[in-house]
Amino acid sequence: MDRAGVAALIAQIPDYPLPGVVFKDVTPISGDPAATKWVNSQIAEHFSKSKITRIVGVEARGFILGASLATHMDLGFVPIRKSGKLPRATFRADYELEYGADSIEIHQDALTKGDRVLIVDDVLATGGTACAAIDLIEECGATVVGISVLLDLAFLGGSAKVALRDANVDVFAVL
Repeated sequence: MDRAGVAALIAQIPDYPLPGVVFKDVTPISGDPAATKWVNSQIAEHFSKSKITRIVGVEARGFILGASLATHMDLGFVPIRKSGKLPRATFRADYELEYGADSIEIHQDALTKGDRVLIVDDVLATGGTACAAIDLIEECGATVVGISVLLDLAFLGGSAKVALRDANVDVFAVL
């Protein structure tokens, strides 16, 4: 598998979720073991010297990608979920996204001060979710080393927003 093979698996869905939007459905990548292995190896190689201790996946496709990557890198996995889904005490962050507003949460005891975290999600668009995830991880006392996504839709400004939020966070897009 290579970059072109993985990119070819992405389904383009016109007019979803709104007219004029072309949704990039990356879920077919998870259904292809060779593609998943290639993606994991690209991310692991990029962050190999970062001394990461935890992978944090953002609901929902970040769970699929993040849990797989955590296994690949022999690291623990921590979920960030939509509000109201986690059973213990949480930290919460509200944020704006392309089509409205939302909030996410993390268990307060999910990370510790010594943790060095890689955030994993499918797409970086406007940066709202990524910046909210950084806020939550820092509220736990941990350090965000990087953000890894399959696709960076740079024209929507998410990478720039993350860089303004924290220039030390390494944003890596596989495609």
